[in-house]
Amino acid sequence: MREQRPYAYGNFRTGAILAGITGIGLIVLSFLLTKRELFLAMNHDLGRFADYLFTLFTHLGDGTVWVPVALLVFIYRRDKFPLVFCTVVIGTIIVQSLKNVFIPAQVRPGTLITDHSLFHSVEWVPLLTNFSFPSGHTTTAFSIFLLSCLLIHKKWIVPVGFVYACLVAHSRVYLAEHFPLDIGGGMLTALVTLWISILLQRKWDNRRRKP
Repeated sequence: MREQRPYAYGNFRTGAILAGITGIGLIVLSFLLTKRELFLAMNHDLGRFADYLFTLFTHLGDGTVWVPVALLVFIYRRDKFPLVFCTVVIGTIIVQSLKNVFIPAQVRPGTLITDHSLFHSVEWVPLLTNFSFPSGHTTTAFSIFLLSCLLIHKKWIVPVGFVYACLVAHSRVYLAEHFPLDIGGGMLTALVTLWISILLQRKWDNRRRKP
């Protein structure tokens, strides 16, 4: 049966390495160059078409994107539905705890850089002010990427999923909603989220096997 297929650990390992290296790299560069300077280096006006494109990409990291993902897993890999549920819940708890409790009220680019002529923003996307770290959209996109790597055995899922997740992450910088430090934090948050979720899924599987 399809839902009894094992995890695609090879794909997941590759995806986790890509996410980890990219996330750590962005965080290290943010401290070496300062998060402000790295943001200005990555935030460029690429034209009107790019404005619309990155606005679309950023919506692919909204929480609502979990609805079709959960439906697909429920239909095709129903035994792994707890994994998706745990990923959504744990990712949300970690992101909101960091934003509101442990590293509260971290300002966004539009607040830190008062001269808005120094960076590019999109007129129809309002600039947010606080609760910048980590990026929730990036956490969602990279969680879906890693989850897909874990459940889909086709090799193409790694490059396709990584490009999707990176476009969502970069859209947050392009739209001036987050610093590169924030999206790097979102990538690492996704890694931690999947690690915990996999452990919980294993416990669930073990309980189901017991007579």
